[in-house]
Amino acid sequence: MTMRTTSRPRSNFSYFRTLLQLCALISLTAAEDFYKLLGISRRATVKEIKKAYRQKSLEFHPDKNKSEGASDKFSEIAHAYEVLSDESKREIYDRHGEEGLKQHEQRGGGGGDPFDDIFSQFGFGGGGGGRRRDNGERRTDSVEIPLQMTMKQLYTGEMLDVHYVRNVLCGNWEDCVRKDQGCSGPGVKIGRQQIAPGFVQQVQMNDPSCIARGKSWRSNCKACPKKTETEKIELTADVSKGMRPGERITFEGVADEKPGFIAGDLHFIITEIPDDRFRRDGDHLYMTREISLRDALVGFTLELSHVDDHKFSVEVDGVTECDHVMRVPGKGMPRRSGRGFGDLFITFEVDFPDSLSESQKQRIKEIFDEDDVYDDDNVDPRDEF
Repeated sequence: MTMRTTSRPRSNFSYFRTLLQLCALISLTAAEDFYKLLGISRRATVKEIKKAYRQKSLEFHPDKNKSEGASDKFSEIAHAYEVLSDESKREIYDRHGEEGLKQHEQRGGGGGDPFDDIFSQFGFGGGGGGRRRDNGERRTDSVEIPLQMTMKQLYTGEMLDVHYVRNVLCGNWEDCVRKDQGCSGPGVKIGRQQIAPGFVQQVQMNDPSCIARGKSWRSNCKACPKKTETEKIELTADVSKGMRPGERITFEGVADEKPGFIAGDLHFIITEIPDDRFRRDGDHLYMTREISLRDALVGFTLELSHVDDHKFSVEVDGVTECDHVMRVPGKGMPRRSGRGFGDLFITFEVDFPDSLSESQKQRIKEIFDEDDVYDDDNVDPRDEF
């Protein structure tokens, strides 16, 4: 009799668990897949995920893409990368989808199966597995700040001193914290409600006083009345040679502080100020120079000033066609790997005169007539028959 009583609830539990997992899978198919969002397979490596994120974030960055919906797409891409680049979050997402991930984050980011919380609310216990508890801490929002750089600065590299103002916890903030077992995380309190004889359901409620799992903020605490205070910090941003627009310089844990939260990260996003002489594409540089008709016909030597103002020259011996592109190896931007430089591509535009005098026309005709005579003198008479 005891065995029959024990086996029936376990059977109901298994059925109920399967049903909820099926619902989660349906929810997953309805939401946009993070892997498809980044254009990668589910077996993608960390390196492949990072590479795909860089490409997609550059494509939809609000500073470059002004089309409607680009900003929202950029946020979705960033969220997808945040999940897939984190091993534990990725594992939860692969098993239970975005809904399961949300439940995981609501519990403060702790371990264990997110479905166990649902089952425990209906009195089924933990589904046979133990739950790993944590302190319920989350991160404050990370901050992204554009860092405008000239092409010269990105060519030579530079160390920049940056002043940043943030909110930090006041010195005595811990005096305002008390134990509160009802708090399950920042802003979240758990209560119990009896829904039927023998059945107790956990109810989640919003409570701003909760700052972490098992901790709440004392109201009207004089030790730290505003919770935070402003602080000005000095940072040194190391801009490496050859950095590209869209790359990040990250300072971990220096964003705003908040009770019950771990400080987020501060990201400086490289933006490049357009240059008057050069156009950049990756490690390569492009420029356009105008030459005279005389130089186009007889050749020339051209002295140029590079991005960092050092001088160099290019020599052309022969006829240059209009819109001819000349490749100058090693005169591009420094490679991020530190191994050499990209190339410089120069497009030549020929400046034709608006008009010619009669004497100039006659002299040009004579020059070309001489070429015709020379060609006639070298013709084999046998070719005429």
